[in-house]
Amino acid sequence: MLLSIQKYINYKTPTATLAFFRLAFGLMMAFSLIRFTAYGWIEKLYILPQYRFTYYGFSHLPRLGNYTYLLFLICFLSAVFVAIGYKYKIAISTFFLSFTYIELLDKTTYLNHYYFVSVVAFILIFLPANRFFSVDAYKNSKLRSQFIPKWNVDILKIIIAIVYVYAGLAKINTDWLLEAMPLKIWLPGQSDLPIIGSYLNKNWVHYLFSWTGMIYDLTIPFLLLYKPTRYFAFFLVVVFHVLTKILFPIGIFPYVMIISSLLFFDSKFHIQVLKYTSQIFKIPFTKFQNNQLFTPTLFNKTGNVVVILFVVIQIVFPFRYLLYKEELFWTEQGYRFSWRVMLMEKAGYTQFTVVDSKTNEKIKVNNSQFLTEFQIKQMAFQPDFILEYAHILKNHYSKNGINNPKVFAESYVALNGRLSRLYIDPKVDLAQEKESFKNKKWILPFNDTIYGF
Repeated sequence: MLLSIQKYINYKTPTATLAFFRLAFGLMMAFSLIRFTAYGWIEKLYILPQYRFTYYGFSHLPRLGNYTYLLFLICFLSAVFVAIGYKYKIAISTFFLSFTYIELLDKTTYLNHYYFVSVVAFILIFLPANRFFSVDAYKNSKLRSQFIPKWNVDILKIIIAIVYVYAGLAKINTDWLLEAMPLKIWLPGQSDLPIIGSYLNKNWVHYLFSWTGMIYDLTIPFLLLYKPTRYFAFFLVVVFHVLTKILFPIGIFPYVMIISSLLFFDSKFHIQVLKYTSQIFKIPFTKFQNNQLFTPTLFNKTGNVVVILFVVIQIVFPFRYLLYKEELFWTEQGYRFSWRVMLMEKAGYTQFTVVDSKTNEKIKVNNSQFLTEFQIKQMAFQPDFILEYAHILKNHYSKNGINNPKVFAESYVALNGRLSRLYIDPKVDLAQEKESFKNKKWILPFNDTIYGF
C-alpha cells in the first residue's frame, strides 16, 4: 500500500490543467464582484444596515463603512491578478483574505457558493498554479514547470466531489424524497415560464426533480472521473445548472460549478484552451513548454500537509450536526458549512418584547426600526440570529433608560409546508442566554421527525 501511495505521489500531470483552473477561477470571481457591485448590493447589504449579524467568534470584526468599496476593489484586483498569474502567491492570499473578510462581515448573506469560493481560494494558496501560462512564469524562467504532481489537481477534484456528494447525501431525507419538499412549494411559483412552466404545477414533476436531483449529486463526480461517461456527464452538468439558474435565484453558483467541472477533463483540453488564448493575446505558448517537473521546496511540503489536513476537516466538519439530538432543519445547529443546498423552505414571524427589570414596563419592538427587510426575514427563523438580535435590543434599550432589559421572543416558524408552530420558548429571557456551540435549549421541540442524513 505504501508503494502505491508513493507511486501516486510521484505521478505527474501537465500543469496546464491547474493553470486553466486558475485562469477560469480568477475571471469568474472578478465577474462576480463586478456583478455584486453593479446591483448595488455593497451599499444595500453592508453599508446601510444599522446592525449586522455576525458569525460566532467574529463579532469584533470591524465594519468598514464606505471603505467597503475599497475592500471589494482590492478583492477584484487580486482576482484579476490570480487569473493572469501575476504576483500569484500575494494575489491569491489577498483574494482569500479579502473575500473571506467580506463573507464574515455579515452572515445574513451566507451562501454555500461563497463558502466554496473561500475553500478553493485557500487551497490554491498552496498549489503551484502560477508555474504555467502566467505572467510570473513568463517573466521568470526558473518558475516554469510543464508538469506537476497529479495530486495538486486531484485535491481540487476532491473538494468539488465533496460539494456534490454531501449535497446528495443531505437530500436522502423523507421530506425531500417522500414529500418532494420544498420543491412542491417552489416549482409552482415558476409556472409562468415558457415551455416548461405548465408542468411545474404537476405533482409527478416535483418528485421527478427531487429524485433526479439527489441521484445527480451523488453520481456526477464519478461520471466526470470516468472517461467514457465524461462528456455525457458534462452535458448533464450544463443542463442541471442552467435549469437551476432558470428556476431559482442562486447567483453565480451554476456557472461556478459548470466551469469547475471542466477540471475533470483530460489535460489535452486545457492545453488547447490555453493555446487558443495565447493566440488571441499573442503570447508565445512554447515559452512555457520546458518539460520541467515542479519540485516542492520545504515551504511547499509544509503547505501540502496544511492542504491535506484542511481537506480532512472538510470531510469531517459537515457531520458536526450529529453532536446535537434535535432535528437539524428545525434548530439549524450544524447546518451551515455542510453543503446542504436548497433543502428547506423555512419562514417565520418573531415579535420581541423588552421588559424593564425594575418597573416591569413592557415595550413591543418594531423590528423595522433596527433591521432591514432582508435581515428581518432571515432573523425570523434562524435561532442564532434571534439570539444575537435579542442582545442588540438589550444593548439599545440599556442605553435608552431601561433598567437591565429582559428580552422575550414570541416566534412562530413553518418548515417545508408544515403549519407554523411556536419556535422559541417565550418564557426565556434571551438577554441572559449566550451564544456557544452548546445545544440551544430555548428552542422548542420540533415534535416531528425528518428521517435521513
